[in-house]
Amino acid sequence: MRPTARDLAEAAGLSLATVDRVLNGRPNVSKTAVGKVNAAIERIGFVRNPAAVSLARKKSYRFRFILPTGGDLYLQELLRRVEELGTALKSDLTDIDHVQLQTEDAHGIAHYLSEIDPDELDGVAVMAPESPQVRDALARLMEKGIRVVQFLSGQEKLPAADFVGMDNFAAGATAGKIIGKFVGQTTGKVMVIAETMQSLDSIQRRHGFDTVINDAFPGLQPLPSIETHANERRGAQIISRVLENHADIAAVYVLSSEARLPLAAVSAVADLGTLTVVVHERTPFSEEALRDGRVDAVIAQDPGHAVRSAIRIMRARVDFREPLAAQDRIRTEVLFRENL
Repeated sequence: MRPTARDLAEAAGLSLATVDRVLNGRPNVSKTAVGKVNAAIERIGFVRNPAAVSLARKKSYRFRFILPTGGDLYLQELLRRVEELGTALKSDLTDIDHVQLQTEDAHGIAHYLSEIDPDELDGVAVMAPESPQVRDALARLMEKGIRVVQFLSGQEKLPAADFVGMDNFAAGATAGKIIGKFVGQTTGKVMVIAETMQSLDSIQRRHGFDTVINDAFPGLQPLPSIETHANERRGAQIISRVLENHADIAAVYVLSSEARLPLAAVSAVADLGTLTVVVHERTPFSEEALRDGRVDAVIAQDPGHAVRSAIRIMRARVDFREPLAAQDRIRTEVLFRENL
């Protein structure tokens, strides 16, 4: 028969109440007790029954996605997937909601995270720019027993938290390879556009892009990153100024998750058809732009897969199970008009 919690308590030499606190991630449990319980789990092969535990506790898994307010079409797709799964998983004892915060306000995000009550939430999936304030707030959440998933963009020095998203260095390197091959022997400059370079995914994509361009395509010169901060007017002004001052731009790389507004600003000054253009994320705009030739390639990650993976990881962590890495690895997809 499957070992019970009572068997686990006996094997660990602890009270059933202490074992229950360890299994449910409650605070005020010594590291010694946690070590004894984990050792006993391995020794007797204890496996938690998540459904039985949830029924016994008479409560659901409670997860929240914390997303930015900006992001245009790709953010809308993420929100749609979160809401779909929130509805679909209610019958599976899983409550999912979301909030949207201003990503430019690191102190505001940190304050919001500090107010989260572990009695109200079991896990959070957080999409926020890298900052010491946010990183420290997430670390304190984990100390409270709340499971944290860094969603699509993470904090560089927070290895204890899970991450869901593509390999952003590889994605940027892929963009560099495509642009280098498409431009060919032509020398020129590459305009690089980001929403913010405070975001770890943007930093990693830029690093991968520069590595490939500098190593393999010496005839191309990547320009300093343009930051739009999701401000249409600001972005249009800066982009038009750069295009006017650099007549030899041969390619455009939009490394943020939304290309619609940056490319609208480019097309107001230059003919996109004469440039090599690579963007990120599959949206109605990027699909249309691929079809009509304004964009040459889209580097994408499946938003539905990302949302499902974040939920699976949070559930596994709540149940003290190791997530299946292969199942939750987000693939980097490269889309051309020909394979759309």
